[in-house]
Amino acid sequence: MTTEVPAFIWALLAHAAIGGTDVILNHEMIARLPRQPNAGAEQRCHAMREALFALIFPALAWWEWHGAWLAVIVLLFALEIWVSTIDTIIEWETRRLPWTERVEHVALFINYGIIGALLGVRALDWAHAPAELVRVDYGWASWVLTALAVVSLAWAIRDTRNVMQRGRVRPA
Repeated sequence: MTTEVPAFIWALLAHAAIGGTDVILNHEMIARLPRQPNAGAEQRCHAMREALFALIFPALAWWEWHGAWLAVIVLLFALEIWVSTIDTIIEWETRRLPWTERVEHVALFINYGIIGALLGVRALDWAHAPAELVRVDYGWASWVLTALAVVSLAWAIRDTRNVMQRGRVRPA
């Protein structure tokens, strides 16, 4: 049974669009991070964040996390905030960000707050329910988030491989 797409799912889809644009435009086309010799720490953060979104997208696309299960979602978002904070510090210390990346980061942080507020309202209901995973289906939105999870996982693997290859390269 398909249910109406809640506001937090719309915000999550917007986050994926903004984040995907940031990765393709800023990380790949402008900064060319995978080819930069000093980008290993930043690439590690990106791989972790991509892996987290590979979990977050389907977790919220297909399930409501009631009762004690809500702790899983809270943990995933807390880890993502921690990784994004570390990534921001690394970026500031290792390279000059183009204006496009700065603007997208502002949009991502604002949208993350929107997700937190919208999901937080829903989570208050979930927290008071008995502990169980409740299956939901938001139709096309669930499937788009599932596809985005696959893309996020593939990108996380790609960035992880890049980081691992950096560790094997010996300086001359």
